Amino acid sequence: MVARLDRTLRDDAIAAGAAGAALAAIPSTAWSLARGDDVLDGARAAGAMVLPHERRTPVLLAAAVPVHLALSLGWAGVMAAVLPRRAEPAWGVLAGLGIATLDLVVIGRHICAIRALPQGRQWADHVAYGLTVGLVLQARRRTTSTGPRRRAVWVRRAKHATATGSCP
Repeated sequence: MVARLDRTLRDDAIAAGAAGAALAAIPSTAWSLARGDDVLDGARAAGAMVLPHERRTPVLLAAAVPVHLALSLGWAGVMAAVLPRRAEPAWGVLAGLGIATLDLVVIGRHICAIRALPQGRQWADHVAYGLTVGLVLQARRRTTSTGPRRRAVWVRRAKHATATGSCP
């Protein structure tokens, strides 16, 4: 039972983290496009976390991908373990704000490339990440809670009620 729970938690975290990683930058990208700003600034800043003296965009982007995925999957794992059921999106937004505080205020102030980013957009990205992770967790948990075993019990009860003319 514990192994199944661990697998479910892991799978939920991977699905939610991947979705969060893919969708989190929508607010800052949309804002950057609307203003005519460089949409790669955030990705370069993520790469600068591991290569602080690097200036070449392709190298920084190559470094940013594993950093972004690792952080997205890691935080999704934490969120999958601690977010309460039935309120995942709201708690996900709060978690996104907490992660933003850590990323942008506590850690980011020591990294020039992150400090230089327009902060409002970065906070919006973190909220989008938390909301996305929360929505995916909620959807997966609903599917799991009405999974095949539970559905089979409901079907048996419905068939019994039909056959006997009684309600369960």
